[in-house]
Amino acid sequence: MRIKVLGCSGAEYPGSNSPAFLLDGEILFDAGTITSVLREKQQMRIRKIFVTHAHHDHIRGIPSLADNFVMARERRCVTVFSIPSVVGTIRKNLFNGAVWPDFTVIPHPDDAILRLVKVREGRPVRNGKYTVTPYRVKHAVPSVGFLVEDGKGRRFYYTGDTGPTPDTWEKIGKRKIHCLIIDVSFPDAFEELAIRTGHLTPRLLRVELSKMALPPARVFVTHTKPRYRKTIEREIRKIKINGMRLLRDGETIRV
Repeated sequence: MRIKVLGCSGAEYPGSNSPAFLLDGEILFDAGTITSVLREKQQMRIRKIFVTHAHHDHIRGIPSLADNFVMARERRCVTVFSIPSVVGTIRKNLFNGAVWPDFTVIPHPDDAILRLVKVREGRPVRNGKYTVTPYRVKHAVPSVGFLVEDGKGRRFYYTGDTGPTPDTWEKIGKRKIHCLIIDVSFPDAFEELAIRTGHLTPRLLRVELSKMALPPARVFVTHTKPRYRKTIEREIRKIKINGMRLLRDGETIRV
């Protein structure tokens, strides 16, 4: 599995991209950044997008991608998967014909650019050689993370935005997670704000990892606030867990 980090920032700053992780060039996990960093041919390869939650910085790239699909020489279609509440929010507040054209019926309801598909927590979605299973995480709005497994038993889990979520770690922590991509938005000094808004700090991350029966092989920190990145990086190093570090836009993870 090759995961291209299109964006991993927790805020919009110059040189910082919103969250989006591209698996094998075809499957996106969150869609905060797409068309601003991918060439046209790369965009045209995207077929499926798994969305953790409906906050703007995690869905903002979908409208522009749909717009580019309309103009493609060959008919293109992208399917967006998420839990029912997230799909409902996207349909009602984004592709509603007012904020953006409704690409679920363009160019024709039977041959639309965009499909919105509801998935259920804990129920796997089979996608070619991958199985993708959503698990609830605690955030300010309904949210899930995605456990992805290939045919060889390699796994990664992407949390999206998450605060402390003990039940999920008990569910997935008994299996070996080869790569954990997890939200640490704030430094430890902002723990109260992090909990209130559904995010983690380095200290909270350490507590979450302790709830996993099997520790993940590697831990990649995402969604850091750019102005506190150096502080978070120092605090992450103090945890002294091998294979744990902050992600950067543009890098590739091999699972």
